[in-house]
Amino acid sequence: MMDDVAARGLVLLGCGKMGSAMLVGWLDRGLPAASVYVLDPYPSDWLRTTGVQINAGLPSDPAVALIAVKPQMMGDALPAMQALGNGKTLFVSIAAGTSIARFEAELGDCTPIVRSMPNTPAAIGHGITAIIGNDYATAAHIALADALLSTVGQVVRLDKEGQIDAVTGVSGSGPAYVFHLIETLAAAGVAQGLPAEMAMRLAKATVAGAGALAEAADEDPAQLRVNVTSPNGTTHAALEVLMDTETGFPPLLARAVAAATDRSKELGRG
Repeated sequence: MMDDVAARGLVLLGCGKMGSAMLVGWLDRGLPAASVYVLDPYPSDWLRTTGVQINAGLPSDPAVALIAVKPQMMGDALPAMQALGNGKTLFVSIAAGTSIARFEAELGDCTPIVRSMPNTPAAIGHGITAIIGNDYATAAHIALADALLSTVGQVVRLDKEGQIDAVTGVSGSGPAYVFHLIETLAAAGVAQGLPAEMAMRLAKATVAGAGALAEAADEDPAQLRVNVTSPNGTTHAALEVLMDTETGFPPLLARAVAAATDRSKELGRG
């Protein structure tokens, strides 16, 4: 699979933090630098050291064209890729808010396209990305997209494109929810008398450690919660506040995820 990419080439449209993270993963897995063609108006100094081809002539029939530009730059970027549409090149998009129909309109109805929604921890190899293909994306195309995106974390496959909006609400925007949890947990520690630096260190390590444990453990998170909750103990006292069905996490996060999902739908229509 990757041999075909090495032979035919991979075009990377945009090489910011996410594109750079994926490029590192591909090169580490043995993809020859000379097989990668990067189109980026502001290539970084790091990118120039990798040996990839930057803003050079593109191959006539690359295996993959991965679109990693910001959504607001899509209108200027896509015309440069139209010549590769309606052919054998697989287009993979990691751009938020740009539908498969939009790509088909720009690139051609017969273009194999995989739309994906990664999240920012992908920049350090700990992301999770959801993918969905159009009617011209074969099982082999989906497998190739999975292999390419797995270099920056886990990959899940969706049943239909509409699920992308819910993925955006949960994992796409989700890191910001966790960052805010860290902020507020540290602030609560300061309110109880801890030095600010210590409170922040405790909050960061607690959230990171709990997340790692949740991924590594055989038990589900609900059972892990039960495991650390002694009857009438300190954790029990806190959870009575956090699990309140009217004011706690359940209704708050439900509203937050719904708001992000709804906004994702609006942007997709825009």
